[in-house]
Parts: sequence; structure tokens; C-alpha cells
Amino acid sequence: MNIQPIAFFHAPLGSKFGVPRQSGLVPSLPGEIVFVPEWAREEAVRGLAGFDWLWLVWGFSLNERAPKRPTVRPPRLGGNARMGVFATRSPFRPNNLGLSSVRLDRVEQAPGGCPIVHVLGADLADGTPIYDIKPYLPFTDSHPGARCGFVDAVAWHPLSVEWACGTDLPLAPHERELLEEVLRHDPRPSYQDEPARVYGMTYGTFNVRFSVSGGVLVVRSVSAASNR
Repeated sequence: MNIQPIAFFHAPLGSKFGVPRQSGLVPSLPGEIVFVPEWAREEAVRGLAGFDWLWLVWGFSLNERAPKRPTVRPPRLGGNARMGVFATRSPFRPNNLGLSSVRLDRVEQAPGGCPIVHVLGADLADGTPIYDIKPYLPFTDSHPGARCGFVDAVAWHPLSVEWACGTDLPLAPHERELLEEVLRHDPRPSYQDEPARVYGMTYGTFNVRFSVSGGVLVVRSVSAASNR
């Protein structure tokens, strides 16, 4: 089967580093779905605005050359224990396909009649290919009380975020709040715990540098990115 993107995702996070590990972890994180010319037609999204949640089928395009293995190291287990790839949501999958539930914010009709779908809470990097969009139906898609395997047995504690770079930041207040929420979920690889290390990531048009020690993430600097 040959599948082609119907759209591409646009978001503040331009690389894998910093993208939430699951959809919904950062509920207010904005994103846009921009259709390729073949599907950039109003009739293709007719009725979509009547739903609150969507399923996105998308591609792990940043992992295309990564090796495929039958076991992976889930971040929830500290990056040390191995589980079967099909018992996890690891991005390193046989066919590089992802599935995310996102909140529909609005459907915009851009100039020329091309629709843009605005969503919240996605776990996709900027430029991610979208292969399909389907409405979320709570009477079939929700299963209250379902077991979550090894995830149920391990508590997750978000980081505290502190700012060491002062209050004179090139961020609007809402951008600072969103960035802080992203950082709270610890962008680092799960197997890295180096208090002296300074990490870097992009957020929108900014470069962000931070360090983590003892459950506290300290933002060291935020500066304008020179290559965006």
C-alpha cells in the first residue's frame, strides 16, 4: 500500500526534542493542519467543525532512518527497561505511523477557500506529514477504567520550572506559559540525567537553553533563532 500525505502539520516545535511524549499533555499547545493542493477544498472538511476531538494518523518523518527493533525503552520506565514495541507508543515503529487524539479548535477558511484546521494539544513536530483525519466518537472511542499495563504501575512527576534569565524575555506572556508547560514534561531523553549539562531546543522562533537537576528545570536563556 502506498500512502501519501493529505496535509502537513505546523507547530512551534521544530524538532523531536521538546515535543510532548503524548497528545494532550500540553492541552493548549497550538498547531495547524494545512492540506496539500489535492485536498485543500472546503468540501473535504464539510461537517468537521461539528466535532470537538479528532484522530490524526501521521508519520514519524524524523525517524525514517532509525533502526527498527522488537523492543524499545519507554521513557515512563526511565529509559532502562525494555518492552515490546507493540506494548508501547514508541516513535520507533515498523511503519513509522503515529496516532494522536487532538482537540479541534476551529476550521478556518483561508484566502482562496483553502481550509486550515486548527488543533490543540498535539504531540507532533513542525512539518509532520498527516495521512488521515477522523472524528473522535466518545461512545466508541472512550473506554473508562481500561487497564494501562506498565504505565499504571509507574508514577509520573512533572518538573518544576524556574527562570534564571530574568524577566526581560523575547516571549509574549502566553508564549512563556506554553513553553513552561512543554518544559514541565521534561524534553530530555529518558536515559539522560546530567545536572551539569545545558540542553538546547527550538520553540517557534526562539532558541531555549536549560538544565535539569533534582526535579527542577532551570531556563538559562531564550534568544531569537537565527535560522528560522
